[in-house]
Amino acid sequence: MGVEVRVAGLTKSFGPQPVWSDVTLTLPAGEISVLLGPSGTGKSVFLKALVGLLKPDRGEIWIEGSNLPRLSERALYDIRRLFGVLFQDGALFGSMNIYDNVAFPLREHTKLTEKRIRAVVTEKLEMVGLVGAEDKLPGQISGGMRKRAGLARALVLEPKIVLFDEPDSGLDPVRTAYLNQLIIDLNQQTGATFLIVTHDINTARTVPDNIGLLYHGHLAMFGPREMLLSSEEPVVRQFLNAQRVGPIGMAEEKDADELKAEADAGVELPPLPPIPLQLQPSDGQPRRAERSPGQWCAENGVAPPPGSFEGAIRRSDGATWRTEEATAWPA
Repeated sequence: MGVEVRVAGLTKSFGPQPVWSDVTLTLPAGEISVLLGPSGTGKSVFLKALVGLLKPDRGEIWIEGSNLPRLSERALYDIRRLFGVLFQDGALFGSMNIYDNVAFPLREHTKLTEKRIRAVVTEKLEMVGLVGAEDKLPGQISGGMRKRAGLARALVLEPKIVLFDEPDSGLDPVRTAYLNQLIIDLNQQTGATFLIVTHDINTARTVPDNIGLLYHGHLAMFGPREMLLSSEEPVVRQFLNAQRVGPIGMAEEKDADELKAEADAGVELPPLPPIPLQLQPSDGQPRRAERSPGQWCAENGVAPPPGSFEGAIRRSDGATWRTEEATAWPA
């Protein structure tokens, strides 16, 4: 099962250049969280800080009672065994076949016999749909297969936390859809805590239980999926709508003159799109962190965007559930 990751006041800079400051959030145990943000906002740096590859200037990262920035090298090494990481390009060894790439962490960090290693590697390759590709080199398979091989390798040590650094980069929309379903199913099977850094809005809208947005050196918002997808915060609305209108500019933040020109011209952000239902596990069972569609909105008195939760209906007690027969969210 996954573990909770609690971040408090995390701040990082490179020399005089600040990356982000005072980042505070909690990744709930066993849930899927997504971290969004414009390019260059330090999302990958945040992942490296979480796993202890970069030390923050100040702040805390609490995992199973340990504050990572304060740990000795030996203690940090032990904590890192809780993590699995899928890198942007898969980070596979080009001279090793897929089997040896996936087996590598087991050979380096355990004393398992080759017979047991084969059983574990075969299990993980089955989980990601790569049985039959064991003898191929990374250069002989597609980008999507390399991603899945990297994911199998990230899972072989049975991590309690899995970090995904832009898993959809370089993939076409169809392969991204398959990968998203695979992530849902793996979370269902392993119960690990997942954190996904992505730019893909469809992934952010349908895959996670929680969403965060890094912007202009701080965490603009983090919370349950419906909180972000119904937010009126300008930077959130602009990013989720993929629009030029709003506070985000080509570099990062628009200057006051640009914002004033938009206001003077009467240009407004478009309304938020409807909130879709979450992707469900392939086994037909409820998600581990299943929440009724519209539950957060109802509990917090927030009106979701029109057309939200298509396929969900409301019971007389105000709760909701998913049904194939329903066609719209009742007024």
